[in-house]
Amino acid sequence: MAEAAARGGITSVRTKIFYGLGSIAFGVKDNGFQTILLPFYNLVMHVPPQLVGLALAIAMICDAVVDPVVGNFSDHLRTRWGRRHPLMYASALPVAISYLLLWNPPHWSTGALFAYLVIVAIITRTFITFYEIPSSALVPELTEDYDQRTSFISYRVFFAWYGGMTMLLLAYSVFLQPDATHRVGQLNEAGYSHYGITAAIVMFCAILISAWGTHRFIPQFRVPPVARKSIAQYAREMAATLSNRAFLILMLSGIFFNMAVGLVFALNFYVNTYFWMLTSTQLSIIALATFVSVFFAFLISPAISRRLGKKHASVVMFLFGLSISMMPLGLRFLGVFPANFTPGLVPALWAFTAVSGVFTIGASIMIISMLTDVVEESEVTTGRRSEGLFFAGSAFMQKVVSGFGLLGSGMVLWAAGFPSDAVPGRVDPAIVDRFLLIYVPLDVALFLIGFAIMWKFPITRESHRETLRTLAAEVGQAAPQEPM
Repeated sequence: MAEAAARGGITSVRTKIFYGLGSIAFGVKDNGFQTILLPFYNLVMHVPPQLVGLALAIAMICDAVVDPVVGNFSDHLRTRWGRRHPLMYASALPVAISYLLLWNPPHWSTGALFAYLVIVAIITRTFITFYEIPSSALVPELTEDYDQRTSFISYRVFFAWYGGMTMLLLAYSVFLQPDATHRVGQLNEAGYSHYGITAAIVMFCAILISAWGTHRFIPQFRVPPVARKSIAQYAREMAATLSNRAFLILMLSGIFFNMAVGLVFALNFYVNTYFWMLTSTQLSIIALATFVSVFFAFLISPAISRRLGKKHASVVMFLFGLSISMMPLGLRFLGVFPANFTPGLVPALWAFTAVSGVFTIGASIMIISMLTDVVEESEVTTGRRSEGLFFAGSAFMQKVVSGFGLLGSGMVLWAAGFPSDAVPGRVDPAIVDRFLLIYVPLDVALFLIGFAIMWKFPITRESHRETLRTLAAEVGQAAPQEPM
């Protein structure tokens, strides 16, 4: 009975909250990198957009190389604090310091600033990896249940989005405000510095609180036997593990999804500022829509997963989300959307952002949860528990591809002839139109290819249940029962 009570505590709301809180750090970092870092270095520090995109792509690729190493190291680490928690604790302070440096660059030449951005971005992303990979890998250890995993991921995504969007909202509504020398708040350099200080403190606290809140369950996590192997043997095992068919389908579809997402996050700043002509205050109002989206995605995702299964739910929700998100641009070109500077513009954009966000964020919850189910399928064929390696492989792919997405963002701006010193209202409308005609079709095409590949994902609730039965039979245990 004591063991059953302990296991019940693992899946309690309290545990899910502590687990999810840590993703605030990742959400703040991810949101900052994907939304305002490119315009900060481009429009404020005056580094050409293609160089900023290249710098961020290099940083992502270098960071991605570290991911499998951290994941494999985490899988094989044996300490009295378990396999994951020592790395989580150790990452907190370096993450905060490096993120602070990112938003306080020196006033150097363009080439020197490019090098500074590459180096500091690599350091920041590497340190966050030492938290994010072990933390992500906890879910398969916390529960084997198909639907409980979606619940855990819902909390994780909820806090990641709320953390990242809260910092973005503070940036627009508090830090990036006009002053005597900056008529446009988004071009206020001091605001980015204040944002960096606040974000660093938030990330530090989130990591430590989450690690502490899940610390007491360490004795209940599965610890595979220690196996001493050569580097070549580890490499062969990593290759065999990552060749799992279900995992490869997730990764291949993720290549297209993450390239598309990289474009959206990097270029939405330009769409909102130079096409819709929104002020920093209006941008903060639009940002509030995402809070609504995340809340409803958090509520409905587990229910939709139980109803449709994760694969079908992810595809359906992504298609709805993509279609709704593109509607304002389509309606504007048809001449039936509120004009810029009219009272109806911001409410209309807010509504479309909120509704599309429910579906796209819900779909992302499903995809992460699908990855947790690959762990047991791989264990059946390889005999190894490789949670850290799978999440590291996923992160590797996401970062490399998102890096190319950011590089592509810079190239889209370059191809459209977008000026580095652009001021809202003073950019040639032909340049803005050319920018949208390149960006929108490219982004839609990438998403649709990802949907087509995702449809091939083989793991269902029934197949996962059978996999757990097979593993239980191998060790002579009773198979876990589905919740009533």
